[in-house]
Amino acid sequence: MTPWHLQRMAALDFEASDKTPDTARIVSCALILVGGGLPTDTRTWLVNPGIAQEPGAIAVHGLTDEHLAEHGTPAEAAVGEIAKAVAEVVAGGTPLVGHNLGSYDFNLLNHECLRHLGDSLEGVCRQPLTRVVDTLVLDKHAAPYRRRVSETQGPYQMRTSAETYGLKWEEDKAHGAEYDAMQSARVAYKIGAIAHTRPEDRPDWVQQLRNRRGPYDRFNDLAFVDVEELHRRQVVWARESAESYQAWLREPAKSGEKHDPNAVIDGTWPLRPVEGGDA
Repeated sequence: MTPWHLQRMAALDFEASDKTPDTARIVSCALILVGGGLPTDTRTWLVNPGIAQEPGAIAVHGLTDEHLAEHGTPAEAAVGEIAKAVAEVVAGGTPLVGHNLGSYDFNLLNHECLRHLGDSLEGVCRQPLTRVVDTLVLDKHAAPYRRRVSETQGPYQMRTSAETYGLKWEEDKAHGAEYDAMQSARVAYKIGAIAHTRPEDRPDWVQQLRNRRGPYDRFNDLAFVDVEELHRRQVVWARESAESYQAWLREPAKSGEKHDPNAVIDGTWPLRPVEGGDA
């Protein structure tokens, strides 16, 4: 069996009009077939969402409303093309890879499908998503309890994960869908390569990891499993991570200013249910 990180993958990333997937609109997308010993195949979309974006979103990705209105494909047509392309990947059995797919990107696309196509993402695909590699979930599980890099750079954001696994980060290219999609594929490869290396030969920083469950090297959990089993494990890890964060938020002694006694963190992965079945 070819290790999962050496297989052909479809890297997916979106830039959007705001941070909340159920209200955000797609403004750009990249879907990149990469690896597996085959040439890289890149598809990108620039989308006119038809609504004003939040200023903070524009500050991140740099795509203004005016630029999108002039150069973007109307949202309904673009969402249809993107959903069809993703459905073709799913039908072909190629794993989808990305950073934070289960908390953001898939849910963004799901709401856009409901909004513009009248069907869910899995409805368009005509099957559930069962071959997903989410580098955020993998990184949190394999290397837990990482500290923030700075006040502005979180412990598991795309840049931090990339740099942790030895990848160069080019900030002037970051937050473009194509760049971020490729970086997520590279992170997945790096994580998989470490997992499939003998524990005693893994990088020093990995061997020095110690977590609250003891000295067990959690990269072992990512080794010698097929993509379907890796997917099933991520379902559990995402739920456990959400439960842990929820408990932390509810504990005032730990969460401090972020304390919320009624916090509810949804750990459903890789696609959260939509209330009422619409967007």
